[in-house]
Amino acid sequence: MRHVHFPAQRVAGTAQGTAAPARRLGDKARWYLPAALTADLVGAAVPVGLVFEAAEQARPFYCALGAAFAWVTVQALRRRYASRLLGESRGVLPVVHDWLILIGVLAVARVVTDESTPRMAALGALLPALLITVACHKLTYRHLSGARREAQAVSRVLVIGEPDTAEDVIAHLAARTDHPYVVVGVVPVGQGALGSGLPVAARLAADMPALPGGDAGAVLEAVASHHADLVLVAPGARMAGERLRRIAWTLHDAGLELAVFPGLVEVSVKRLETLTAGGLTVLRIAPPVSRGVQPVLKSVLDRVGAALGLLVLSPLFLGVALAIRFGSRGPAFYSQRRIGRDGAPFVMWKFRTMVVDADAKKAELSGSNENDGLMFKMRRDPRVTRVGRLLRRTSLDELPQLLNVLTGDMSLVGPRPPLPDEVARYDEVALRRLTVRPGMTGLWQISGRSDLSWDETIQLDLQYVDNWSFTSDVDVVARTFRAVVDGRGAY
Repeated sequence: MRHVHFPAQRVAGTAQGTAAPARRLGDKARWYLPAALTADLVGAAVPVGLVFEAAEQARPFYCALGAAFAWVTVQALRRRYASRLLGESRGVLPVVHDWLILIGVLAVARVVTDESTPRMAALGALLPALLITVACHKLTYRHLSGARREAQAVSRVLVIGEPDTAEDVIAHLAARTDHPYVVVGVVPVGQGALGSGLPVAARLAADMPALPGGDAGAVLEAVASHHADLVLVAPGARMAGERLRRIAWTLHDAGLELAVFPGLVEVSVKRLETLTAGGLTVLRIAPPVSRGVQPVLKSVLDRVGAALGLLVLSPLFLGVALAIRFGSRGPAFYSQRRIGRDGAPFVMWKFRTMVVDADAKKAELSGSNENDGLMFKMRRDPRVTRVGRLLRRTSLDELPQLLNVLTGDMSLVGPRPPLPDEVARYDEVALRRLTVRPGMTGLWQISGRSDLSWDETIQLDLQYVDNWSFTSDVDVVARTFRAVVDGRGAY
């Protein structure tokens, strides 16, 4: 039986006894809601009041109050202040969506009240509301993420399923801390050893009991003894159909929540749809987006963005090139053969950050590789020049790849472009990352870059390939700027 290592902060209230009891999901910091309301009210009222006062509007105070009330109402109707959503990561796009609704509402109010402030001034007065709300969401999300690493503001989960299936679910939940679930016990169905170290809250028979409520008492007692907020069922041959339905009835009659793990990993909820067929509940999984308007928009964004980037950044290109030439012997640019979409090779361009004979010295440093997979990474690579360290820290060495984006070999967003010797050792899973164009940035960059393990890198790339959308690209580009400033994993 495979043993799973659990971080101490994710073993909450178990029989191990060394960890403090987990704080419930409802125990989020009490300042989240007041902070959100204050940010939204002030962010909308103050700028609108100041702009309308400067424009000599007859009723600036009432306009400011109206804008603040409208902004809070829009978000309240969209349930942004619900306890279970406060502090959760929703990205920038949902806030932008709410803000566009606000603009529509206020545009109607403008016509009705015959308000005469210039349109662009009025629009500019509403922009701080968007920015302040986004900043508040980021603040609460970072605080909540830190709390969850300490098993606070979480849901206590009881897992039910056949031993092997239950162990897989527990392992996935224990491996990460960016979610609200802490497993406090397991109810195995049938015989079989458990290697997770979690307490066995009860054990159900392999076959469904003859009596309708045969499982009910054991499950309810397990929930009560472990103070569980949620029962998570991992379905299998011995836990499905009528038996699962009876357990659901029991839990729901007791006012308890039930969740079912469908066996899917890293599939975006945007691709999921629930259907019914002949009384069966069916989960439909839409294929990844590969046709239609969104791929066209991505191509347009790539080409236009690359062209504008090359035009605007040309003075910076010149400055970086001169710094490289004065800093060490050799050319300013470095070209390398990489593998692109569908395994097609191409020449990728970068600013040179290493000594000229760096490739020849790579074999000598193979024993110092700090990456656990096929990539070669060293925090203090002796081949990197003084100027090169600064370029890597700021990601300026990647800018010449705009040429690759302009020619269609790369995209602004996508998986990391691999080397030919890496691809030669890919398995079937890793090869799937080659079904899209590689990118200058991607989930790997905003999630830690070189600090990621090989498995984490592949997981992020496959998550991007399978769940891509145009809006996700826009979100990654926005988050890249913060990752570049942070510099984590860039070496």
